[in-house]
Amino acid sequence: MPQGDSQPLTDFERALVAATQSGLPLVERPYEAVGAVVGADALDVRRTLADMLARGLIRRIGAVPHHVRLGFTANGMSVWDVDDAQVDALGEAVGRLPGVSHCYRRPRHAPGWPYNLFAMLHGRSREAVLAQARGIAELLGPACRGHDILFSSAVLKKTGLRLHPTTGD
Repeated sequence: MPQGDSQPLTDFERALVAATQSGLPLVERPYEAVGAVVGADALDVRRTLADMLARGLIRRIGAVPHHVRLGFTANGMSVWDVDDAQVDALGEAVGRLPGVSHCYRRPRHAPGWPYNLFAMLHGRSREAVLAQARGIAELLGPACRGHDILFSSAVLKKTGLRLHPTTGD
């Protein structure tokens, strides 16, 4: 769907968004649980969510593990100053590494921020994260002119769009 195109939600779609905007329930049959909330069966819930996904009304349906509860308590955003001619290909390789949850390119902000490649690293200790960063530095080789790691000091709750409960806006 081209950006800027608007598609109003049906009442059922709005109810599904409201019922799932904080995530699917952590139960054996989450679509049945959502269906019970919105007055539909699990098949209708799944079909409608799939249709909304295909139409671009929602971006994805997926699981987001809570890395701290899984024991990954050392988390650091590694930032890299990588040659612009090679950053895309090298970023793809970094993004495929175990322990990297997301990797992306951003513009540099001179003079104080020369970094153009960002990779979030997760480990059970700071040393594990530092070891991952050493591996990335080896992979980047001479294309890398510098890097740093910004370790997390707090876990912030990430949320998506929230519909207003009465108007949907």
